[in-house]
Amino acid sequence: MICRIGRQVEWRALGVWAIDKKVTVHNTCVNDHILSVFKDKSNDEVATAMKGKVMNFTTDRRTYLKLSVLAASAAVGLTACGQGGAADGSVTLRFAWWGGDVRHKLTEKIIENFNAAHPNITVKGEYSDWSGYWDKLATQVAANDSPDIIQMDEKYVREYGDRGALFDLKQIKDLQTKDYDPITLNTGEVDGKLVGLVAGIGTLAIAANLNVLKEAEVEMPDDTTWSWDDYLELGREIGKKIPGTMGVGIGTTDGDLYIWARQHGDRLSDDDGNVVIKPETLASFWRRLLTASQTGATGKPSAFIEASTAALDQTPMATGKMGLTAMWNTQLVAFAGAHGEDLKLLRLPGESQAVERGAYYKSSMFWSVSARTKNQEAAQIFLNYLVNDQASGDLLLAERGVPANNVVRAAIADKVDATGRLAIEYTDAIADEVRPAPPITPAGGSAIDAILARYASDILFERVTPEAAAPAFIKELSDSIKK
Repeated sequence: MICRIGRQVEWRALGVWAIDKKVTVHNTCVNDHILSVFKDKSNDEVATAMKGKVMNFTTDRRTYLKLSVLAASAAVGLTACGQGGAADGSVTLRFAWWGGDVRHKLTEKIIENFNAAHPNITVKGEYSDWSGYWDKLATQVAANDSPDIIQMDEKYVREYGDRGALFDLKQIKDLQTKDYDPITLNTGEVDGKLVGLVAGIGTLAIAANLNVLKEAEVEMPDDTTWSWDDYLELGREIGKKIPGTMGVGIGTTDGDLYIWARQHGDRLSDDDGNVVIKPETLASFWRRLLTASQTGATGKPSAFIEASTAALDQTPMATGKMGLTAMWNTQLVAFAGAHGEDLKLLRLPGESQAVERGAYYKSSMFWSVSARTKNQEAAQIFLNYLVNDQASGDLLLAERGVPANNVVRAAIADKVDATGRLAIEYTDAIADEVRPAPPITPAGGSAIDAILARYASDILFERVTPEAAAPAFIKELSDSIKK
């Protein structure tokens, strides 16, 4: 974007060192406050003033976000610049998403169909894989060059929402959400603003490999009454009867911890993002893992770590070398299809004994709108098409998770394959049992899974006890959030 104050201002002077571009700032683009501050200043004075705001930083994703409001407002104006509609009334929307080849092809088809039906709106796709998506988006936001429509993950929605980078969808009066459950819809809220519209939902479940259970001559458990002790006992029995098979998997991710904490009357974090879990709750979470490994319910430490880091199609569950494990119900199709395993979804253990049930609907991802977009009406039309139009639902099916729109979900039930139907049926079966989702991951909290994995490894190899690890983990995660 090109603007002018009668001179050129380097982005470096604004502290955005990784963007080696020059911009010119037009008086008509910059807000009155910025003009009043800088209109009589020399280039050197502008650079000095701005550098004073952003000393001693590194150009990581969070730094870009912290600088985005400062850099964008000083260099290009937060609201006055932007691409609006053309003179003939036509509008172009940029739409960014991540995913694999299947998602890419399906999304391109949806864009093609939408553009054909809306000749005055042209949606242009910007596709990335997961590994490069977030760095690219952070750079775009810092440069005030964000896509209009953004596929957003739960771990980053507060990060961007807190920076003012996402539009409050409650302000779009014609966005249709009547077919969403309120609990599901509210998972996209940050401080009362709806900054993410749920694209799909998933819920954590236990997948049982029917082939392994049959070979081990183990009966299918009653998932309405079983406990975590029952789960571990099944693992030990399977491991004993089929050498080389891992009886059960033990989840160590944030989702697993959320559920364990809730079942034990605790919480990982409060609504303000503070880490509030009790050390004893965290220690018991890891003692279960250690006990499972030591008693043969799950793999030895090296085998467990290898399984937890394997590609999906190489995991013990996908290759028929595990009896039961936790997974998101939307992963069932991928796990079952990898090597033709016969899988069934069960409720989580411990629910009938819990202080509070742990199961909840998690947003698989969100649709967000950039706060910088000049095309809110067009964005609303496209969002309605993505989540409410049956033609879009028939194309995507459950690729982005089980549709959060209840009407669309019911309509595709007979169009998915048998395994996909199991995922949808499970979602519906626990509808009266799920609790509200945990608070959205606070800014800086996206590192939690990496931190949890490191502590799980240390505990399995007995480099640290669960009791000693608990306060250290709480401090490390808290420091990450406060950074």
